[in-house]
Amino acid sequence: MKESFIVNKPAWWAALPALLACMTPAYALKVFACEPEWAALTRELAGEQASIYTATHALQDPHLVQAKPSLIAAVRNADLVVCTGAELEMAWLPVLLRQAGNPKVQVGRPGYFEAASSVRMLDIPTRLDRADGDVHAEGNPHIQTDPRNIGLVAVSLAHRLSQVDPTQARTYETRLADFNRRWGVALQRWSQEAASLKGTSIVVQHQGFPYLENWLGLKQVAALEPKPGIEPSSSHLSAVVKQLQQQPAKMVIRAAYNDGRGAQWLAERTKLPVVVLPFTVGGSERAKDLFGLFDDTVARLLAANR
Repeated sequence: MKESFIVNKPAWWAALPALLACMTPAYALKVFACEPEWAALTRELAGEQASIYTATHALQDPHLVQAKPSLIAAVRNADLVVCTGAELEMAWLPVLLRQAGNPKVQVGRPGYFEAASSVRMLDIPTRLDRADGDVHAEGNPHIQTDPRNIGLVAVSLAHRLSQVDPTQARTYETRLADFNRRWGVALQRWSQEAASLKGTSIVVQHQGFPYLENWLGLKQVAALEPKPGIEPSSSHLSAVVKQLQQQPAKMVIRAAYNDGRGAQWLAERTKLPVVVLPFTVGGSERAKDLFGLFDDTVARLLAANR
């Protein structure tokens, strides 16, 4: 005859589900960030109040993204979409917004935020012609390479977070103040460390650094792409070599996501160092957040300028 045993569970057992629920963050806000820099900035401002989905990564060209079902689903469930704007995502974001059918995050609604609207745009074209390559009517969209722009976007984004999620407005306000304090200290340090870079002549692979150049006083003398977004031909690269004989440069700069073959070809013929900048959060081992992004960017430029 089998014996039956009654196991007496401890009193806290019944309360375990509620206990686990308290230990798990209850995200109030779902954010879809188009690029890693805006995901990182949202994280600074929202902390545990937001669940953040990042559409792209640092080794991916943000101009060229497939409108995959996973991205559509993420937009469909989002309370806030945070993107660069200035036509950077024009090849894929409109498709996501249309297919997702989420009225909260459509253009013009509080749930749609463009970082570029908070800064002064550079390289605004005087004419629009597809023959000129990948040009953007509102100006160059790569605003994240100047930390001063990050500070401007932070203020606007914190206000938008409060508008979309008013119950946590005090949290966003407090975290913005803390971020501004830490960012201001870091910005002063980066500017001082990079002072020796002013006037340094550079070659760029893609026209992705006008804001970095403006901040640090770098002087672009040549570009590997004959036109924005157009891969260089061997004849164009040869022309750049000849140009550098008349206008010497100190280094060749490219983003981590760029194909490095053109830069390496030029480096082998000119003996210029190639500086691979992270360009955004996650673009290097050190660029784990926004602070690390600029720590690494300045350090790499200074190392090549010795």
